[in-house]
Amino acid sequence: MAMSSAMTDRVTALKEFDDTKTGVKGLVDSGITSIPVIFHHPNISLSIPSTTYLSIPTVDLSLSRPIAVDLIRSACRNWGFFQLINHDIPLSTIENTISAVRSFHELPATIRSQHYRRTPGAGVSYFSNLDLFLSEAASWKDTLKITFGPVPPEVDQIPEVCRSELVAWDEQVKEVAKQVMGMMCEGLGVKPARLEDLTCLEGRGLAGQYYPPCPEPDRTFGSAEHTDAVVLTVLIQDKIGGLQVKSLRDESWIDVKPIPGALVVNVGDFLQIISNDEFKSVQHRVIANSTNEPRVSVAVFFNPGSKEDMNLYGPLYELISNEKPACYRNFNMSELVNIFLAKAVGCKSITEHFKHK
Repeated sequence: MAMSSAMTDRVTALKEFDDTKTGVKGLVDSGITSIPVIFHHPNISLSIPSTTYLSIPTVDLSLSRPIAVDLIRSACRNWGFFQLINHDIPLSTIENTISAVRSFHELPATIRSQHYRRTPGAGVSYFSNLDLFLSEAASWKDTLKITFGPVPPEVDQIPEVCRSELVAWDEQVKEVAKQVMGMMCEGLGVKPARLEDLTCLEGRGLAGQYYPPCPEPDRTFGSAEHTDAVVLTVLIQDKIGGLQVKSLRDESWIDVKPIPGALVVNVGDFLQIISNDEFKSVQHRVIANSTNEPRVSVAVFFNPGSKEDMNLYGPLYELISNEKPACYRNFNMSELVNIFLAKAVGCKSITEHFKHK
């Protein structure tokens, strides 16, 4: 079936944008005063506004372990998100990590573009919109992605302007994730090392997100509504904010207000599946940046490092009973990754795909 003229025009416009290899930052630097049509999100005016009377939970790691475990269990069941404080990573380290990512995205276009590639996989890549050619509308952001595990990149592949900071951040965030995963396991009633034994600390991808000021923030998103197809995500955001979480109570949108030094942790689809729906992977989005300065965040996604096809994953056997049988079928990581890459970010339904019918 031949593509319509509008579809052909859209594909052409997407390719022209991608071929610049300078991302949304390149559009802003060109001095545009309105955003291209490829960024127009349909029905954005009908989107549910955010609520001001709710906030996601905060977990203080200086509390006793039993109390912290209870707080994490409750947050993972009822919100899918929480902010983590007193985690022993200095505020200066967080600020340096964010500044390093900003420095990369603000390099001259000729230098940034040398890292631009759309092919998923290991190593280092810079791109705008992972699902650019699959999504209904592009989002107003650029990304520097570094796959730190299970196979780390050659260090000199990482842009020098952010190299030392991001290598250090990978080590710091891995230690916090190990602690959090242990407490999540305790909250589920399984041994603390259960997720670590499944190699869930080994698969690590860092995404340094850059959200330039948007001249028409009411027409697009920074990131469209989605869930993360991972075990868990650990995020740092700058003072601008913009992250919103959909409430499991009433489907209202809740602003995740930046707390200096806090880490934002969220449950991914993989963890919802292996927890047999005890923990929830929740829809979230980023509104377009309406300020005059760029917004930066740094997310680290954790997944099993073992990619062998014979390794099957599904609800943990300890969480299956006659009263609560397995909600999902088993799968391997190749199947999960292929499903993820075949759909637009906003259309991902990893949990639905593996759910027992």
